[in-house]
Amino acid sequence: MKLICIGRNYADHIKELENEKPTDPVVFLKPDSSILAKKQPFFIPDFSDDIHHEVEVLVRINKVGKYIDKKFAHKYYNEIGLGIDFTARDLQAQLKDKGLPWEKAKGFDGAAVIGDWVKVKDIANVDDINFSLKKNTTLVQEGNTSLMLWKIDEIIEYISKYFTLKIGDIIFTGTPAGVGKVSAGDELTGYLEDKRMFSIKIR
Repeated sequence: MKLICIGRNYADHIKELENEKPTDPVVFLKPDSSILAKKQPFFIPDFSDDIHHEVEVLVRINKVGKYIDKKFAHKYYNEIGLGIDFTARDLQAQLKDKGLPWEKAKGFDGAAVIGDWVKVKDIANVDDINFSLKKNTTLVQEGNTSLMLWKIDEIIEYISKYFTLKIGDIIFTGTPAGVGKVSAGDELTGYLEDKRMFSIKIR
C-alpha cells in the first residue's frame, strides 16, 4: 500500500504559502509507516517547531490500474475519506531552499491521519463535497472539492501514468487554505459534510 499525495491543488492554499501555481499536479509519496494508528494521539516530533495541519479529502483505490483514462477513473474507487497531511513546515522550507526532496517533512512517523470512509454511492457528487477541520472549537479550514485545480478522476488519470495503482492505495487530494501550526493540547476534528470523520489529540 502506498500513500500518494497531491500538492498545490487549491488556488487559495497556493496563494497563502506564496507558491507558484503548477502546470501539472505536484505529486509526492508518504510511506505506510507515516500512518497514525487509530485512536492514537499525534506526538509533535523533536525535529520540528512548526508542524502544520493540512486537511484533505482521501480516495481509496479498489482495483489495480495503469494508464487509466479519466472517463474510466470512477471505476477504480468506491470510497471517499478525510485525513490530515501533517507537515513539518520549517523543515520543508529548509529542504525546498536547497532544492531537496520533501520526504522528511511529509513522511515522518504519524504524519498521515486516515479517518473514516463513506461509500461513493452515498455521495451525490464527488466533485462537490464540503469538508472542514476544527482546531479545538475553532473552524480553521474549509473547502469543497469543486475548487480543486485537478478533480479526483483527473488526479487518478495523471498518477496512473507514473505509478501502477493497487488495491488499498490511498490518494491525498490536496488541502485548501487555512493550514496552521498545531500545539500540544490541541484537538483536531475533521468533517465531510456534517459527518465527523476523525478526532486527533496533539501531544
